[in-house]
Order: sequence, then C-alpha cells, then structure tokens
Amino acid sequence: MAEEELATKSPENDAQESLVPGDSVAQEGASMGLARFAGDPAPNTTTDPNADPETNPSLIEKVKLGVAETAKSFRIDMWLARQTPEKVLPILNKVIEGAKEEFADAVANGGGIYAAGYCFGGKYVLLLGSELSDAVAKGRSVKDEEEGQVKTGPQIKAGAIAHGTLITKEDIEGVKIPITMACTENDQLFPDDVRIEGQKYLVDQEIPHEIQVFPGVPHGFAVVGEYENSKIKDAQKTAFEQMISWLKSH
Repeated sequence: MAEEELATKSPENDAQESLVPGDSVAQEGASMGLARFAGDPAPNTTTDPNADPETNPSLIEKVKLGVAETAKSFRIDMWLARQTPEKVLPILNKVIEGAKEEFADAVANGGGIYAAGYCFGGKYVLLLGSELSDAVAKGRSVKDEEEGQVKTGPQIKAGAIAHGTLITKEDIEGVKIPITMACTENDQLFPDDVRIEGQKYLVDQEIPHEIQVFPGVPHGFAVVGEYENSKIKDAQKTAFEQMISWLKSH
C-alpha cells in the first residue's frame, strides 16, 4: 500500500506529526510511501480544542484575535493557491513510480497501489482515483481538444480520505475507484453541500463508497495531535479504523 498523506500542520511539528499516520498504516502490515512538500509546509488549519475561551475579552483582545485569525487564514489561502494540480500531480506521479519500483512485491501481492489523504491530500486521492486527460495527469495544461481526449488512470486501486480540503463536486464525480471519507460536519474547507452532491453521484454510478460524518470535531481531527477532548480522540481512532479497514477490504 502506498500512502499519500498531506496533512496541513504547522511548520514546527509538520515533519514529525505527519509521519505518525504513516507509521500507524505501516504497523498494519502495509508498505507505504509518503508524499511531502519540502520547504513549503502548510500553515496550521486545526482549531485548538484545548484552548480556554475568554468569557469577556476586552476590545483590544478581540481586535488582536481577529487580526491573528485573518492573518492565519490569509497564509492558508496563499499556501493552497500555490499547490495546484500542475505542481502536485507530478510529485505524486514520482511517488507512485517509486512505489512500483521499491515495493514491487507488495504492489503485486496487494493488487495495486492504495492511497490515503488527509486534509489537502484528500483532493489528490480523488484525482488519482479518476480518469484524467494524459496532460492533466502529468501536470500539464490541456493545450488542445485532441490532447484532452487522451485519458489515463485511475492510478490507485482504492482510496481513503479524512477531512478533505478544497474538494469540488467535479473531483468526486471523476472517481472510478472504491472510496471512503471521514468528514467533519459544517466544514468550510469541504462544505456539506459538496459532500452530499458528490455522494449522490457515487450512489447513482454504483461506485463502492463509505462516508462517515463526525459532528463536533475540528477540521484536521484525524491527524494526530495533543487533544484532551475525549470526543475528538474517539473520532480520531474511529476515522483511522474506518480508513484502514476500507483499504484492507479492497
């Protein structure tokens, strides 16, 4: 199993914490590869569930909090704007080719390559599980209609995602593989209406799928963090079990 894991974590703990889900997958007996963006870590998008809320913050404190939140949102938007399919898909193609070479026996015995994506990585699990034009799959823009008609993929056998980011209805409608999703309720980064419309497509096309929505947890809950809230911890464990069970059964 090759794992594509692109969790949005802060620069300070990105390298260490993003390896934890991969280590957990490896403990299940899978061979895994990890796609990382060296030198361009994502800002932290996970709200802090352990922070003590201020009951009566002063006006100055409110202004400071608002400015900080706006600045964080701006950094996230700028980072996401830099991570385009033209940039990301060639990286993932190298991961897949490397997995086929380095884990040839595991790929052959497992019947193919599987992918799990957290946060930003969720969108790209869907793309890897779709039929894309050859140009798009290689990270190039389609220059003419004939080039756009040459299709390639899917490149993975099955996929699993947790709290995907910037997923569109079209991303889901391109999926041709069994897919499972662990989602957050009222998630601005993966709106409920997109998820619901996407699920209708999966049902209509009879594509094997499983979608579980976790209420009352923050975006990013499935990535290991120092959560004290037992509800988040339980959701994290359930989401991991959901994803690994799906990949094992397909």
